[in-house]
Amino acid sequence: MLSLFLHNGGAASKGQLRCVAARLLSTTATTNAPTTTSTPGSEHFDIIIGGGGLVGTTLAAALAKNDTLADKRVLLLEGAGEFKGFDASGLYQNRVSAINRNSIELFKSIGAWSHIEAARYKPVKQMQVWESNSDALIQFQHDNFASDVACIIENDLILDAVYARVREAANVQILNKARIECVRLPKDTSGSHSELQLQDGRSFSCELLIGADGANSIVRKEMGVDVFSMNYDRMGLVATLELGDDVCDNSVAWQRFLPNGPVALLPLNEKLSSLVWSTTVSQAKHLKDLPPAEFVDALNEAFCRQYARVDLADKAVQALNSFFGQQATQNQLQYPPRVCAVKDGSRATFPLGFLHASSYVCSGAALVGDAAHRVHPLAGQGVNLGFSDVRYLVESLAAGAYAGFKLGDKQHLIKYERKCLAKNVPIMLGVHGLHALYSTEFSPVVLLRSLGVQLTQNLPPIKNLFMKGAMG
Repeated sequence: MLSLFLHNGGAASKGQLRCVAARLLSTTATTNAPTTTSTPGSEHFDIIIGGGGLVGTTLAAALAKNDTLADKRVLLLEGAGEFKGFDASGLYQNRVSAINRNSIELFKSIGAWSHIEAARYKPVKQMQVWESNSDALIQFQHDNFASDVACIIENDLILDAVYARVREAANVQILNKARIECVRLPKDTSGSHSELQLQDGRSFSCELLIGADGANSIVRKEMGVDVFSMNYDRMGLVATLELGDDVCDNSVAWQRFLPNGPVALLPLNEKLSSLVWSTTVSQAKHLKDLPPAEFVDALNEAFCRQYARVDLADKAVQALNSFFGQQATQNQLQYPPRVCAVKDGSRATFPLGFLHASSYVCSGAALVGDAAHRVHPLAGQGVNLGFSDVRYLVESLAAGAYAGFKLGDKQHLIKYERKCLAKNVPIMLGVHGLHALYSTEFSPVVLLRSLGVQLTQNLPPIKNLFMKGAMG
């Protein structure tokens, strides 16, 4: 039993030893006794969600809102302290998400969207993405979509909206400062429950344990599924920026692919934008520590500087535009508004990488969000994939419960996994491919990616296809 908690020959932690002791006591207590479904002394729930971030909390709200599942007891475990709420009159925060149409529909279905609308958010009306090693660019104008391409929303505002719905739900209990120490999952479909123990010693059992506990998911590790992960050796730098007084309509999302990674400006309001700058680890740390004025200069230069060009790519882009009867790319290119200041204390960095679990489910457990998949932020799809998981999982659980299946039945949970894989894998491979394509200045690659971008710009059906994908 102890070997379950020894990693690479290391010693077990005190918490892990407590888990082993609890299991041994449970085994001793039930010897020559009828089979029990949970450890004596543990509180039982129908569903336990491990992780109270954006995805986990939204899942709790969606479960409570679903008519078929409204009678199920749900426990939401949050490792941090109690969420303090969001002040819509306060300073803008540096962690934001580009929320697509499908995610907005999910928020509407659980009653959270009106809360966000009443606070603050910024619709993105247009996008421009362009290359630094050639003239290639793509623009999404108003005639490419009938509604907003995305909405930029602060993460804590999303949490505030979904927490408001969760706190109204009679069947959902929130447990703060609750960190999972260890997990035990049923080995088959015999009817035994999933069990977990917290670091403070409390234990719980449930029909279905949902891992929403991030890229280092303890639930996923206990499931024993294969995981493909990759460290990009890149970091993301975020900040809140003040724009110049000459801005008249800050509703455009700007992204330029630089030699070390993309830099993006996302509108927050008419005078503020949010920065997401993906670059090397050393440059990210350097930019984070620069004096404010020097940082602003470096950022403005990143959007306007002329980098080493690939002449063949430029000529190919010009020929393509001529073939389609379009004006020269230089005449189409617009530049983002000039940044005049960075908000104090708003700069922060985070590591970038790729992760995907080979399976999202097993008997008694399922994964959602970053516990199942992690992507580069260049396409703004990460949290939207997590919200898509929420929608698919709630739909599958409701259909299974209506048909008489147990919540933790793998034979029904697999339907959730299939839906997610069909959507997530193509998007993840596409985002990973873009990262790989734009991580080199090798001339043939620059030529190919420039032609791809410019073909998309000149062919409305292809452009609209990409646009619909980005919008969800």
